[in-house]
Amino acid sequence: MTSRLLRLASAALIPAAMLSVAPGFAQAPPTPATPPAATAPTPTTTPVPTPATPAPAPATPAPSTPAPAAEAPPTVPPAAQVQTADPFGEQTTLTAKAVVIAKGTAQWDSAFETLMDSFKSLNAVLEKQNIKPSGNAMIVYTSTDDSGFTFQAQYPVDQEPKNLPKDMSIGKSPEGKALKFVHRGSYDNMDNTYEAITNHLDDKKLEAKDTFIEEYITDPLKTAEDKLVINVFVPLK
Repeated sequence: MTSRLLRLASAALIPAAMLSVAPGFAQAPPTPATPPAATAPTPTTTPVPTPATPAPAPATPAPSTPAPAAEAPPTVPPAAQVQTADPFGEQTTLTAKAVVIAKGTAQWDSAFETLMDSFKSLNAVLEKQNIKPSGNAMIVYTSTDDSGFTFQAQYPVDQEPKNLPKDMSIGKSPEGKALKFVHRGSYDNMDNTYEAITNHLDDKKLEAKDTFIEEYITDPLKTAEDKLVINVFVPLK
């Protein structure tokens, strides 16, 4: 793994009724009987009553055609959630926090193991004093070369631990203007992220300071290395 800081430092930088006139039979008055003759009497003839013509039934209204039911609008499936891209070169301002620090030196070929050992040491001291970190673990690279680097492993704290070992101290995390980048995956692939950072600084003609910070969003001591999420901050001059 080649030197990161050297490359960074050198970069330029939505129905009707049937009227039962029932049927009103109108009967004609009876015809007076004819006096009996020698022959058989002539029977009286009763006219056949003519039924009154019933009033026509009102026309049955044709059933009204029901208005077609309004069609329900098609169900629109919820829009798929869009994954927002990670920040790359986002400008931000770092705020200083009280941190407990463990200084160390590492070689590139065993860098991750060395950094994890430093985090374990800091956790042991804090747990012994029942102090919980108030923020994410951080690594501040203070210098690098082709073979290795010097660094500070840091944990933000709200109370100051006592009786720290000689290689630990209380201090402040970096502050000021910086560019934010995000790395996902193993520590071994960090070089690809730093290469992209260097190219970004060069394209924008920005000049970085001679240090940079890694903030471990996932707990580095409990997360599989290939599932790490790390914010990389590059302070600007």
